[in-house]
Amino acid sequence: MEQIIMDKKERALLVGVNLNNDPDFHKSMEELKNLAEACELEVAGRTEQNLKSVNNAYYIGTGKVKELAALIDAMEADVAVFDNELTPIQLRNLERALECRILDRTSLILDIFAQRAKTKEAALQVETARLQYMLPRLVGMNTAMDRQVGGGGIGTLNRGLGEKKLVLDRRRIEKRITDLKRELDLIEKDRQTQRKLRKESGLPRVALVGYTNAGKSTLMNAMVELSGKPDLKKVLEKDMLFATLETSVRSIVLPDNKEFLLSDTVGFVGRLPHNLVKAFRTTLQEVREADLLLHVVDISDTEYERQIEVTNDTLRQIGAAGIPAIYVYNKADMAGIDIPFVRNDDKSICISAKERTGLKELIELISRHVFKDYVDCVMLIPYELGGVVSYFRQNATVKEILYESSGTRLSLECTEADYKRYRQYVV
Repeated sequence: MEQIIMDKKERALLVGVNLNNDPDFHKSMEELKNLAEACELEVAGRTEQNLKSVNNAYYIGTGKVKELAALIDAMEADVAVFDNELTPIQLRNLERALECRILDRTSLILDIFAQRAKTKEAALQVETARLQYMLPRLVGMNTAMDRQVGGGGIGTLNRGLGEKKLVLDRRRIEKRITDLKRELDLIEKDRQTQRKLRKESGLPRVALVGYTNAGKSTLMNAMVELSGKPDLKKVLEKDMLFATLETSVRSIVLPDNKEFLLSDTVGFVGRLPHNLVKAFRTTLQEVREADLLLHVVDISDTEYERQIEVTNDTLRQIGAAGIPAIYVYNKADMAGIDIPFVRNDDKSICISAKERTGLKELIELISRHVFKDYVDCVMLIPYELGGVVSYFRQNATVKEILYESSGTRLSLECTEADYKRYRQYVV
């Protein structure tokens, strides 16, 4: 009889240090739990310590290290997960003292990204960030070498071999990072060409940004459904952290024939690793070049205000802080808020992307921002230029058509570029 062996999840013990009574500490620990579960770890428990400053050798106090070792044994934990980035020395010392796998917040996020990366570009970006994180921690990954002591003989020989291996590993990683960057540069050239073509199209560019799992991809798909191009491919939509890593761009055509480009990209999270932000910088270029940002917020989350701050801080890091933005408070139905609710300043709206409510009002809000340069006019097009009339029917908002002896009179709203192009027919 064939025996089926089920994959057993690793059991994780969460470890946090509350520095100087940080008001966001418990929120951060709860998020660490969500990150651990997203990394397919079974959270066995958590332990915390209040400190004025972290311990340089262990991050936690030496007494807490002994307590943690006992907890790991009692809970049969396989891994200890720390809610901060550990230094190479802290990582090495904790591995020695606890004799189990050690993860910090950064390595946890990097692992999640590695699991979620589906495209070649995303995989290359994540590998680059992971190797850059790993490089200064090589010593901690070879603790056996550091245990060698003595002034000569076999101990010294082993130590020398270990040091030689460390140098070789470092060179191998540095070469791999160089190769990865070269591949990413080639992909970026293709992206630049695509962005240039989109820019030359003259279409306004709108980008979805926000905390991970706020509902950006759901909103993208809802907008695609409302578009005049319903055959457009939808993006992955799933209730999970970092479901989307790569940038997707869709052309949204409105009922009045106005059109804009909508992009969806990676979500943000508290203390997103610097190397990861740097690695995904080319992917986030769509955000930096947008005419308008839709800052999607999960209004049903009690921590939504902190998530807004984190997103705004990340936007500052990537150079997108000055772009006009609309705050789209999503999941308003779950928060018991009336939909739609638009503030008088035209800078925020409450919707439910999943329930498809408030979207019409959102589109009107977007239109007021990105189509403000449209021109209301009347044109008289000679009958022999029927192609111009067809063009405006497809690319402008035609309000009225009258057929006169000298041509077709159109009352319309068009882009400033089209207005200048056909200005000779304006009456």
